[in-house]
Amino acid sequence: MPLHKGSNRDKEPSKERRRRALNPFFGEADPTVGMTSAPPRHRLPDGPLPPSTAYGLVHDELMLDGNSRLNLATFVTTWMEPEAGVLMGECRDKNMIDKDEYPRTAELERRCVAMLADLWNAPDPATTVGCSTTGSSEACMLAGLALKRRWATRNADRYPATAKPNLVMGINVQVCWEKFCNFWEVEARQVPMEGGRFHLDPQAAAELCDENTIGVVGILGSTFDGSYEPIADLCAALDTLQEHTGLNIPVHVDGASGGMVAPFLDEDLVWDFRLPRVSSINTSGHKYGLVYPGVGWVLWRSPSDLPEELVFRVNYLGGDMPTFALNFSRPGAQVVAQYYTFLRLGRDGYRAVQQASRDVASGLATQIEELGDFHLLTRGEELPVFALTTAPEVQAYDVFDVSRRLREHGWLVPAYTFPANRQDLSVLRVVCRNGFSSDLAELLLEDLRLLLPELRSQRHPLSHDRKAATAFHH
Repeated sequence: MPLHKGSNRDKEPSKERRRRALNPFFGEADPTVGMTSAPPRHRLPDGPLPPSTAYGLVHDELMLDGNSRLNLATFVTTWMEPEAGVLMGECRDKNMIDKDEYPRTAELERRCVAMLADLWNAPDPATTVGCSTTGSSEACMLAGLALKRRWATRNADRYPATAKPNLVMGINVQVCWEKFCNFWEVEARQVPMEGGRFHLDPQAAAELCDENTIGVVGILGSTFDGSYEPIADLCAALDTLQEHTGLNIPVHVDGASGGMVAPFLDEDLVWDFRLPRVSSINTSGHKYGLVYPGVGWVLWRSPSDLPEELVFRVNYLGGDMPTFALNFSRPGAQVVAQYYTFLRLGRDGYRAVQQASRDVASGLATQIEELGDFHLLTRGEELPVFALTTAPEVQAYDVFDVSRRLREHGWLVPAYTFPANRQDLSVLRVVCRNGFSSDLAELLLEDLRLLLPELRSQRHPLSHDRKAATAFHH
């Protein structure tokens, strides 16, 4: 989450201005009351407000937010069925961690873990261990901790005195992996991009491994361009490394998005627990798991892959409760919504939803390419996500101009520069989620067609501050 500083009292609006902050009709009985009782914005008000007045103030300010359905930057679910919203409302007061108090919510969590173990082809789903989290970031932290603790146990004679652990990954990983390495003092060894390869190279990853490597992270669905990393090839490269050096390096698959796409649309793709070297997998229930934020999942192949000393057994509210999480208290609503979605859709339903998103992505990518101004890096053929840049002959504008102009029409389409060694490449990325229909895609295309004549007539690109760009890789 972002960090925020306290308010600057010198910049507080005057009392005269603040007294006009309330609509006079917000006064329940006296329309003039609101003209003198507007609360301060950066300190607690002295007294209470009527609920309708408080609601009106907050509601009006939130109107300035963007429309989440038009946000093509985020992978996070922005639409669910009304029935799911009702269930979440009924469960928002349940503390997920109180498993003795809310045993049926705990049972639904257990069932979700079992369903994912089966979906990801665990060798024995009955012994696969896992848990829900607040999202993939926490799930990745837990998986990384398990990798580090297993390595530390194997190297107890050297760590922490002389050995420093490292984690190998592509430079395209989500920022949570950089946080993990920072928080838990692990060296991040990153494989850069090269040429037309925008994610990890298996052989390059294997060459970065040594006796201090706790694991290698493979991304099933890069946030930069929507492509799958070759998990099977990565495991094969590490198999060869083990044959030559004896190093047995485990793989964690960050399937934040692809973990809920590939099982339904790419069933022949081997990336999961079918590969013996894959020790753990995470996904985001609130991305292509089709649940409102925030819920994630992390599973380990077997109990031996999750060190027992990391699992806390708490005598809580009269019951013995094993727990492994960074967050303790959180609502059960999202877990219930995940179970509802699994139950509601099943395999065939998920396949239909994800195929529709992929069809919208690939169709929109092709139509944008036909405009002639853009070059596609990916086409939405793996994740329902595609990345594009301006064609070489386009000199009047760049992707940052396109992003800014589309925002004027309500569309949030991020523009950003790729990391090492492709900092020369700036792209637009379009994320197609459930709820982004072919009709909405056509509206986006119409707006882009309307903007192109003006963009083409520019003398040069108008965006100069590349440092202001963000990768939106969340």
